[in-house]
Amino acid sequence: MGVWRFIQNELLGMKWLNRSIGRGITLLGLDINGRVGGSIQFFLYDVIKITILLCALIFVISYIQSYFPPERSKKILGRFHGIGANVVSALLGTVTPFCSCSSIPLFIGFTSAGLPLGVTFSFLISSPMVDLGSLVLLMSIFGARVAVIYVLVGLVIAVAGGALIEKLHMEKYVEQFILCAGSVDIASPTLTKAERVQYAKEQVVSTFQKVFPFILVGVGIGAVIHNWIPESWITAVLGSRNPFGVILATLVGIPMYADIFGTIPVAEALLAKGAQLGTILSFMMAVTTLSLPSLIMLRKAVKPKLLALFIGVCTVGIILVGYLFNVFQFLFI
Repeated sequence: MGVWRFIQNELLGMKWLNRSIGRGITLLGLDINGRVGGSIQFFLYDVIKITILLCALIFVISYIQSYFPPERSKKILGRFHGIGANVVSALLGTVTPFCSCSSIPLFIGFTSAGLPLGVTFSFLISSPMVDLGSLVLLMSIFGARVAVIYVLVGLVIAVAGGALIEKLHMEKYVEQFILCAGSVDIASPTLTKAERVQYAKEQVVSTFQKVFPFILVGVGIGAVIHNWIPESWITAVLGSRNPFGVILATLVGIPMYADIFGTIPVAEALLAKGAQLGTILSFMMAVTTLSLPSLIMLRKAVKPKLLALFIGVCTVGIILVGYLFNVFQFLFI
């Protein structure tokens, strides 16, 4: 247990880094227990920690992803049927792009290739909501129990949502140009280990350039919440006294655009201020899965009725998860 606590706090959580930054700020004459000093410490610690973890995770995930190009992924998914196909599709989403806008082109490609609509939607829900990166990063802040449960619940939403869409036979609500696009089978080249490493390096640079601005914004918001907003305000809006906190957090998260790496600093600050765990997780899921830019992109591929069903399924699932986590929060924290 002591070894695991060390891994969680010092290796993943990098508490040593927080202490070092605190000492440095103190040497500069600032009080880390004050608002300004505390904000600076929170900002520097989270930006550096998330950057280190992000780059390491992108490299590992991209190396794994090099074994699953779109053509191979399509073939893998094509071997499964029924609920098993939804499960595999959701799991495949955990090693694919980090944000919903990046997932939509793959969703379109899979749909054009003739894969069942419910299967492709399981992928679309899972890909931005849960990935290997979110598992490790959540572990560094909330602990292993919360991280694992978050990922499992996200996969359940993806599988259930895709299965429901499949049962309702919504294929006629996919835009015609998607259905008529067909697919071209291109043989995936066999990459050497050196080429996979180079691919992973390129993905680190590319993804980091896209994600880093959201990290800065997310950590900045988190620093303000953590050090400037009174705890009573947060608990009044997102605490146990407000039965509509989960719904409010979900609706607030939908118009925003960020990925898991940008939302976690905000979630960390909200939890420290007394917001309920389920409410926070609902906010994170809404931001990553139902961001307004991704919904606009998705509208190009599907008709309003299917888009509304997708939004409704995800929203209801996220809200239910939020209330469930709130009820059993005492088991996780």
